[in-house]
Amino acid sequence: MALLDLDPQVVATARALAAKAAEPVVALAKAHTTVAVERATLRLAGITGADTTHRAGDVPWVNRVVDTVREHCGLEHGVALPVFHALRAHDLTSLTDLAEATAAGQVRYTQPTGRDRERARKAATAAVTKGLRTVDRNRARRDRLVATLGDPPRRPWIYLIVATGDIDEDVVQARNAARAGADIIAVIRSTGQSLLDYVPEGATHHGFAGTYATQENFRIMRAALDEVSREVGRYVRLTNYASGLCMPEIAVLAGLQRLDMMLNDSMYGILFRDINPVRTFVDQRFSRQVHARAGIVINTGEDNYLTTADAVDAAHTVTVSQLLNEHFAHEAGLPDHLLGLGHAFEINPAVPESFRLELAHALLARELFPDAPLKWMPPTKHMTGDVFHGYLLDGFFTLAGLLTGQSILLVGMMTEAVVTPFLSDRDLALRNVRYVLDAAGGLREDFRPAPDGLIVTRAHQVLGEAVDLLARIVDDGLLDAIADGTFGLMKRPATGGKGADGVVEKADDYLNPAADLLEAHP
Repeated sequence: MALLDLDPQVVATARALAAKAAEPVVALAKAHTTVAVERATLRLAGITGADTTHRAGDVPWVNRVVDTVREHCGLEHGVALPVFHALRAHDLTSLTDLAEATAAGQVRYTQPTGRDRERARKAATAAVTKGLRTVDRNRARRDRLVATLGDPPRRPWIYLIVATGDIDEDVVQARNAARAGADIIAVIRSTGQSLLDYVPEGATHHGFAGTYATQENFRIMRAALDEVSREVGRYVRLTNYASGLCMPEIAVLAGLQRLDMMLNDSMYGILFRDINPVRTFVDQRFSRQVHARAGIVINTGEDNYLTTADAVDAAHTVTVSQLLNEHFAHEAGLPDHLLGLGHAFEINPAVPESFRLELAHALLARELFPDAPLKWMPPTKHMTGDVFHGYLLDGFFTLAGLLTGQSILLVGMMTEAVVTPFLSDRDLALRNVRYVLDAAGGLREDFRPAPDGLIVTRAHQVLGEAVDLLARIVDDGLLDAIADGTFGLMKRPATGGKGADGVVEKADDYLNPAADLLEAHP
């Protein structure tokens, strides 16, 4: 039920402006590829493993191959043709054999022409198609498991983080969290992984404030959650992070291992990891196409803006980013039911009427995006170390999420900003959530903000400010707006940032069978 009486014409104007602001960036993304997109394509084609003999540490075979192709004949035509031409020319049976020969200096990559090009295209397309069939089977298996085991019986779904650094310990915490009521388990990545231009291989036991995102770690946790899902009688979902310099590759690995949700924002890596804007927009488009094919819900990162900017003054920038994320997602093939737009309970609690303002912002997001599984984030910026005050704030946060119909509720921790939460902290936090949901589960049906009251007035104000900002972004350009610090006060010029050397402008005859198949059948 709509409670804010938003003007449909204003909402339509906001979406039209977001589409216009995004249009040049989409064109830029379509005109370029990146080393990560090319590596993701080869991962779909079946390449796995790493060169364990390198003096600097293990180097994934996919990095070895893409880097060598780029050195020999460039990436502007795509990596698929030279790789599958070399596979046939050297009479090798697998991409791993080709990678080993590449590391030994036995392969010279060239762009095939004529009949050789057509043979390479067919072989590459067949290999990528096989990988996408695995993604499709995983999506179908998720649907069967949900039908058999059932979804959580109520919304919002309870989302809880594990972050030990050791995948085996993560499994212990994840299973216990599911037994205690968590519906979604998010495995936090090791600090700094987003800035690695490769994906580590194998199970890992030494992360920092999180656990490395690897294909094997994905497999281990998915298997563990499948087991506990049968035990608790509901399908427990798994989340990780498709962000950073390896965004497309991690999206592919998530599809191959049946993850259910992925953190995937159009601007987070630019703003908070100083990754080159063009690199990010190219990578996020491909990764979202993969997520669409895999049926993976993306979670966007607007909550982060409110940790660096004021949550009242910058509220409209969250709405603008949500509208941009929505357009980028739709353009990449993601439907509304896979679009987990983010926002957060981050207003300073000392601000008068802060709870009513939080309700206004949350309700605005809910009514702007009625079919999206919105992800509501708990207070972090104003957690002081006073665990009693923090516990109270988290209770108010849960109540706000309940009243405004949020879809996914990240469990707030009273020890936020003090320590990495212990199992006992997580148990207490889950009890807090369960109490609010049990005590006030149907309260939303009684919640009717006054038509001329603070909540409705504030929501209209924020939407109006968002429209004004979008109009300025259309005039100035989104890349310039990012460079000027419009979002989260972070200034990131289009020519700067990490990973810029991994961006390649496509040639007229560029070919990528993964991109072609994803465009044809999202």
